[in-house]
Amino acid sequence: MATSVPGKSNDDADARSDAPSPDVSRSAHRDRSGKKQANDDGARSLGGWLKEILIIVGIAILLSFLIKTFLFRAFFIPSGSMENTLEIDDRIFVNQLVPAPFELQRGDVVVFQDTEGWLPAPPPGTGPGANWVKDGLIFVGLLPDDTQQHLVKRVIGMAGDRVVCCDDDGRITVNGEPLEEPYLYPGASPSDTEFDVTVPEGKIWVMGDHRNASADSRANADKPNSGFIDVEDIEGKAAVVAWPLNRMGFLGNYPEVFDSIPAPEAATAP
Repeated sequence: MATSVPGKSNDDADARSDAPSPDVSRSAHRDRSGKKQANDDGARSLGGWLKEILIIVGIAILLSFLIKTFLFRAFFIPSGSMENTLEIDDRIFVNQLVPAPFELQRGDVVVFQDTEGWLPAPPPGTGPGANWVKDGLIFVGLLPDDTQQHLVKRVIGMAGDRVVCCDDDGRITVNGEPLEEPYLYPGASPSDTEFDVTVPEGKIWVMGDHRNASADSRANADKPNSGFIDVEDIEGKAAVVAWPLNRMGFLGNYPEVFDSIPAPEAATAP
């Protein structure tokens, strides 16, 4: 039951009783401040997380670019000329420290630029520049190079070597030493084309492992470079099959095939 206060109306007493107490006001203020702080912390947390992701992605791209530029580069295999060593759609990593500073050797599988016109021109709209996003990913090393302006073959002859097909047993000889080639495609002959060449200085003679399906040095003897490849056009030595997973492994150069080859005579000039 309300009591009346002398000189004051009951309305004033009710108004005072409805006003929030100081403790309640402070509690409400703390709640609002706490929610605002939580929202600010959440925003900062999200921003920090995004910043970390961007830094990680940036570092990954930079490392990929540096590795692709100085150490390893990825390539895509579009043909069967190196079967069964390399198969169609294989992805390989190429060691760019060969031929320099590490030396090139007979038997190495190398990737080289097609500066001699061995390959047909790419169809319109499919060469470099057709897809700038894809070109950018290839450039930084996040995609294998599938522009099909490179070739992959095995080194058979180096500067000064005399490479001949074939001896009485149908084997290729290098400096008179016949090669027993276990890497050849099953059923393929060492060569159906006869040749007798001496490799000039600064060049190599290359052949595919699937000899019956490889347009290699033999098939390009009519080109200006007489089928030889300039060492400076070599991108590197194919070192690893990275994809598919069931074919993952290192690529060998079969030193036992070439170890017994005698030293060549002085290399001839181009």
